[in-house]
Amino acid sequence: MNILVCISSVPDTTSKINLINDNKEFDRNGITFIINPYDEFCLTKAIFIKESTNAKVTVVNVGGSNNDAILRKALAIGADNAVRINKEALNGNLVASCIANYCQEENFDLIFCGRESIDFNGGKVPGFLAQKLNIPFVNSCVGMDIHDNTIEVKEEVDNGQIISKVKYPAVIAGQKGLVEEKDLKIPSMRGIMTARTKPLEVIESSVECNNNIKVINYEKPSERTECKIVDSEKVNDLVELLSTEAKVI
Repeated sequence: MNILVCISSVPDTTSKINLINDNKEFDRNGITFIINPYDEFCLTKAIFIKESTNAKVTVVNVGGSNNDAILRKALAIGADNAVRINKEALNGNLVASCIANYCQEENFDLIFCGRESIDFNGGKVPGFLAQKLNIPFVNSCVGMDIHDNTIEVKEEVDNGQIISKVKYPAVIAGQKGLVEEKDLKIPSMRGIMTARTKPLEVIESSVECNNNIKVINYEKPSERTECKIVDSEKVNDLVELLSTEAKVI
């Protein structure tokens, strides 16, 4: 089985976010970047499949050389090889187009994407990719089992879960549940050393895509206000504060 895992580079959630250029750009200075957590669930699932079926796992990223570190980490976790498509990831459609072009030159049975990236939360790439390749797509996947030539998948929806079967090839947009958080693979010392000898291929892309998204400005969430502590016996004071200050009653 030939598996592709699409990974993106996102700011660590503990990083302090700053905006520049009249709040139109994200300041990357001093920010630690990590593998998108939703993509990590997918990568771990791919490694589990590899361990049980002797599959081959490739990771792909669209972006500049600053993303090589997360590709090396993916190799240390257990991917067999890595590909970076040397193109600025301006929008989801462009990213999906670059990956689709690469996939048409390969023969992948399964393509994993995180449900969304935790920076812009667009959630567009998996669906765009499936449409461009004209193959089945399962979104918000929280479980899957492989049976010969079909995959039984569990998809999370608003009022429950949908269980269905799809044939290869397919695009799976994963999230927590595809594997549990406690089962996430982390690089071992042996994996880190081995990753240095694994191939990281950089390819150019001739894909052109109009960037039809214009950023007016970004806004940070409002600062947290001071917390007021009310004595448990002073219920009337609590009601007064909820009514006059918080205005929730």
